[in-house]
Amino acid sequence: TLEQKGLKAMDNNPGIDFDPEIHEAITQIPAPEKKLKGKVVDVIEKGYFLGEKVVRFAKVVTGN
Repeated sequence: TLEQKGLKAMDNNPGIDFDPEIHEAITQIPAPEKKLKGKVVDVIEKGYFLGEKVVRFAKVVTGN
């Protein structure tokens, strides 16, 4: 029902760049690989858009 109203889940696969406009960093961990520095390592809670507006930020773990 909510999808019919315009709700859609964010695509937050591990390895994408951290974007503070749509992500909320819960914690940072040492990056398991060099290419994951400053990127999303794990998604704790999915984020959602309603149309073009963020209604819930994705809670993520980032690599440092």
